[in-house]
Amino acid sequence: MGALGYYLALPFIYGLSWLPFPLLYVASDAFYWLIFRLIGYRREVVMTNLRNSFPEKSEAELRAIADRFFRWFCDLTLETLKTLTISPAAVKSRVEFRNIQLLRDFAAEGRSVILVLGHYGNWELAGARYSAEPGIPPLYVIYHPLANRQFDRLMYHMRTRHGTRLYKMREASKDMIRDKDQLTATAFIADQTPSPERAYWMTFLNQDTPVFLGTEALSKKLDKPIVYIRITRPRRGHYVMEAELLVAEPQTTREGEITEIHTRRLEQDIRLHPELWLWTHRRWKHRRPVQES
Repeated sequence: MGALGYYLALPFIYGLSWLPFPLLYVASDAFYWLIFRLIGYRREVVMTNLRNSFPEKSEAELRAIADRFFRWFCDLTLETLKTLTISPAAVKSRVEFRNIQLLRDFAAEGRSVILVLGHYGNWELAGARYSAEPGIPPLYVIYHPLANRQFDRLMYHMRTRHGTRLYKMREASKDMIRDKDQLTATAFIADQTPSPERAYWMTFLNQDTPVFLGTEALSKKLDKPIVYIRITRPRRGHYVMEAELLVAEPQTTREGEITEIHTRRLEQDIRLHPELWLWTHRRWKHRRPVQES
């Protein structure tokens, strides 16, 4: 979509963003019926991912999970647009933040942290909620710029308007090393798909899976503790995010240990509430490279 498409879409995007939450969810229900029930967007991708991840579940159970996922995905999309206009007070009312003291303690010690989370719950609202909290390390999020310059500027504005700062993915390592003497909390969305040759391979959701090593490598290099951010949804439109210390002393861990720990922690949450993870991506499109003997 070029510049013309962006400017045509912009009033629609902001129109949805300005809707009060009750009407936002009416729109979400309408999108659910249109996109997933009528058109069937990525239904087979989702079902294939679910079948491979939960071979012990019946087809009826998997279809029920898929249906709950599609409903949540529509909510997630419109809630994300809502961050363009939502106030800090409204963010606080929608997202409860637990165990903040863990992060305050690190800030008091002058120690930066690495936050690790997945495409689970509402990570965009979680970022806004984190940045609304005083007395904790400022939040930096690693992001992948969009190809469309206009939409990239919009996403940049959406993610930074509450105080969050951004590192471009390709420059994240360099920027984190540059800022190593500043107090920061750098968030890694750690369930993205890396190139298979440079990945750490492990079994995740019953499948051979490549995982980025950057979280582990930078936590060791910069001696930053790993804090997991769990995001749950007790009811529609409301989330709970909780900070949980995974690795206090990264430099004492063996190779691959940090990657195993944070990936297993995410897997635990996905198994508990599978409908809150992003199943529409072709997460398992790569095969483990054959090792030459």
